[in-house]
Amino acid sequence: MTTIDASTDAFIHALPKVELHVHLVGSASVATVLELSRRHPGSGVPSTEEELRRFYTFRDFPHFARVYRAVNQLVREPEDVATLVLGLARDLAPQGARYVELQVTPYAHHIVGMPMREVTEALDLAAARSLAEHGVEMAYIFDIPGEFGEEAAKITLDHALQEPPTTLVGFGIGGIEQERRKYRDAFRSAFSAARAAGLHSVPHGGEMTGPETIWEVIEGYGAERIGHGINCLADPRLVAYLRDTQLPLDVCPTSNVCTGQIAAIEDHPLPRMLEEGLYVTLNSDDPPMFATTLAEEYRVAAKVFGLGTAELAQLAKNGVQASYLAGARKHALLKEIDDLATASS
Repeated sequence: MTTIDASTDAFIHALPKVELHVHLVGSASVATVLELSRRHPGSGVPSTEEELRRFYTFRDFPHFARVYRAVNQLVREPEDVATLVLGLARDLAPQGARYVELQVTPYAHHIVGMPMREVTEALDLAAARSLAEHGVEMAYIFDIPGEFGEEAAKITLDHALQEPPTTLVGFGIGGIEQERRKYRDAFRSAFSAARAAGLHSVPHGGEMTGPETIWEVIEGYGAERIGHGINCLADPRLVAYLRDTQLPLDVCPTSNVCTGQIAAIEDHPLPRMLEEGLYVTLNSDDPPMFATTLAEEYRVAAKVFGLGTAELAQLAKNGVQASYLAGARKHALLKEIDDLATASS
């Protein structure tokens, strides 16, 4: 690990960024979670900062999933949904983030009794305020929690097709990958219907299981971009496919360490993925839960993996190009990044 100098740190701070892999509940700052915990007592989520930070020490991914679900139970009203979206925009704006594709799990709101229309209205209101108040453009991806099977797939798809927020761009799946196989046909069908409706396929794959899950999201879900994908390196044929197609992989290094998928940050496969010519974007996943930020992930790439400003700029450009931003906005952001890189060279 190396220290980064002041000029590199300033470059990272100034670098225009997009965040393509971040979850609504996982984006909640400590202050926001404490506010929700006090607003909705009895959830089992700590109501003091010290206890909450201990609560966010994860033994493995199933433990992380249980903690995540506990925090999710605090989101009980449309006002809570809007609070989370606006909190994320507020947190990202000082980091140079301009655009976010935020992963929302409609099934989690359904099981606590929130009507689809009210959730959508909260998402639309929060997106408008995020742009007006913080300069952060907010788009949404609806995400199936895979371990909840057919019912979760149906609820997620129904919400996406019947009451979509204005800026819904994608359809995904997350949760515990090992549970997906028994619901394979239901998930394939849901993704097929979502794609037919014009939504982009952006599933998680290869985070906690091997290449077989990545192949499944490619062949079964029509993946256009994949969340994580870090275990692709175990299959040379898959690496060749990903390199040839330049299918984007949204990588979240600190997340993978905190959930026990990687033993230590120095062991993360990001450098080898880049060496193999894979298309990688850099993201934060559930930043407060993992004590990171989007900007910090760029610092990790510099400090731990030794990436220079040109490589960091390329990662930022990868994110913009892999996003579902409108063409003119993409062009403008790419030019900003190029101008900054040229001025810093």
